[in-house]
Amino acid sequence: MRAFVTGGAGFIGSSLVDRLLAEGHAVDVIDDLSTGSLANLAEARARGGEFRFHQIDVTDAGVVTLIERRRPEILFHLAGQASVAASERDPGFDAAVNVAGTVRVLDGARRAGVRKVVYAASGGTLYGALEARELPVDETHPIRPSSPYGVSKKVAIDYLQAFRDLYGLEFTALALANVYGPRQDSTGEAGVVAHFAADLVAGRASTIDGDGFQTRDFIFVDDVVDAFARATERGGGLVINVGTAVQTSIAHLYATMASQAGSALPPDHGPSRAGDVRANALDPGRAKLHLGWAPWTSLEEGVAATLAFAARRGHNRTGR
Repeated sequence: MRAFVTGGAGFIGSSLVDRLLAEGHAVDVIDDLSTGSLANLAEARARGGEFRFHQIDVTDAGVVTLIERRRPEILFHLAGQASVAASERDPGFDAAVNVAGTVRVLDGARRAGVRKVVYAASGGTLYGALEARELPVDETHPIRPSSPYGVSKKVAIDYLQAFRDLYGLEFTALALANVYGPRQDSTGEAGVVAHFAADLVAGRASTIDGDGFQTRDFIFVDDVVDAFARATERGGGLVINVGTAVQTSIAHLYATMASQAGSALPPDHGPSRAGDVRANALDPGRAKLHLGWAPWTSLEEGVAATLAFAARRGHNRTGR
């Protein structure tokens, strides 16, 4: 199979690329490297002819031509603006990347005769603010995002459905919980697990936004990659949650990671982040039914792997 991965230099995308190559597929990656890194693709680039990298923005008209020329069978669309806060500061840019960029990718896919698009949607924002009684939320819940980022992901799903109806371009949209794991960037507005890991291995105090009682559904990157791989053949025309159904408070997350890192440093607290939902957890029942998928990595196992990666990265940067 020839696969095409947008955003393939990111931490999820590069992990997916490694999985695809290990299974014997040929892979093309596009990434503008605004948040991704070529270092994440070191193993993939070492494979030579099975792998090709193209540095280009998904909003560039050349993306359509590139996809059409490479003629992949499956296209995984992970590229995008991924920050809720950034979407509120500049909703126009968020829409340009996540909506117009997605339309470019889909146009290239239908021109190339792609069999299926597997899309990285956002389970943390699609359903908006939820009451405790509504959790874990399943896919029958109304999609009513409360941030520009969430709206852009919803509109992208609408376009996927339109391309399916008009052109026969099949899709599966995976609504991802809070993905974490090795290769996640700890700078900027990256996930809280990556932030905590970088601070703990460096002996710094971490900052929790708000009171720490807000909850998230943390899902390990390898589990997510497995869902993407399964979706190449299953789940056509569906939005499918990829999560654990477990709510973990940020305070509990920090305590777990600090214990594993052997740190007694208490966290600092800062203001809550605008636009963040208070609680979230995704019901993965549809994923089990249609993909044969279920999460298998415990939080303890996942954060141990993430801390180990952060320690290696810190050692490589300091030379100690």
